[in-house]
Amino acid sequence: MTARLLHVSTVPFEAARRLPGLPQGHRSRRLHGHSFLVRVRAELPVGWAPFPGGETDALRDYLEHCVAEFDYHDLNQYLPVPTDENLASWVRARLQIPGIESVGIRSTRDQGADLDGSDQVHLWRRFRFEAAHQLPNVPAGHKCGRMHGHGFEVTLHVRQDLGDDDMGIDSDRLGAVWTPLHRTLHHGCLNDLPGLANPTSELLSAWLWERIKHLLPTLSWISVYETAGAGCHYDGRHFHIWKERRFESALCLVRAPDGAFRRRLHGHSYLVRLHLSAPLDQIMGWVLDYGDIKTRFQPVYRRLDHRLLNELPHLEDTDPASLVRWLRAEVATKLPQIDRIDLEETPGCGILLCRDDSGPALPS
Repeated sequence: MTARLLHVSTVPFEAARRLPGLPQGHRSRRLHGHSFLVRVRAELPVGWAPFPGGETDALRDYLEHCVAEFDYHDLNQYLPVPTDENLASWVRARLQIPGIESVGIRSTRDQGADLDGSDQVHLWRRFRFEAAHQLPNVPAGHKCGRMHGHGFEVTLHVRQDLGDDDMGIDSDRLGAVWTPLHRTLHHGCLNDLPGLANPTSELLSAWLWERIKHLLPTLSWISVYETAGAGCHYDGRHFHIWKERRFESALCLVRAPDGAFRRRLHGHSYLVRLHLSAPLDQIMGWVLDYGDIKTRFQPVYRRLDHRLLNELPHLEDTDPASLVRWLRAEVATKLPQIDRIDLEETPGCGILLCRDDSGPALPS
């Protein structure tokens, strides 16, 4: 796999704003506040950071400096219409970082905007419903063959070219589209719905796409979270699934300079997110069983969890770039469907390894 490495950092800030572009009487026209998160992904050149493994910290420092003037201020003093997408544009214009892939603003846990280098914005909003389901085609004894339930989460992503517009689609528009579907799905059994006899995450995302796309022609992705750590992205043609695992490990960065804190023995609660894509299995209705992903990854996981990473064979160093490449090599034969690996040392900060020919999907 020819691959690209993207470094990722996320920084919070607290700020107030009002959005005058909304209709009269809209609640967001009043002064209100959010706990914002800003995230940047960048394909950094070799040697940009002081030492291998220092990229995430340096990127976070640049990002913190960029948004420091926003913290505990009125955003309308900086932007006439401080929407999520306009804030992302403001940050990208002022962030002196090479190779920026995208800048994202999350204004609440359930909504935000991602801006790429072509001024394409993916606005997103997340919704939740509680439902039961079972998978009728799994082998006898498979736990998903029993009737069970989930607190499903669905994220709608809408692409738009802002151009000279101050504001794109109001997130209330996404809410209005979702409301009738929520009534159908919430506190129900998915198997009882026409077209969902086999309600896998993949087939549920396609079922939703068919019912939303004509209402939102610029719909770009639907993300279905079956659990907090597994789900499916669908763009109308391709299914991309992911599975998360967490591991607790110690390390020291041997190429950090003497006296640097990252050279000392320290540790992280890592998150690894494996993204896979392949043609849909027409019988099972999935790309791959989430349980099979966990089982195939388990031998690698056991070598990582509650270990000193510096003792791993064939690992040059324990910086995120070296570690994610090591992970890709270790799982290549076990999970050939992998096309992207996210590795976070701390929440929202880490590295992303993706296929060079496709680039990363915007959703995380």
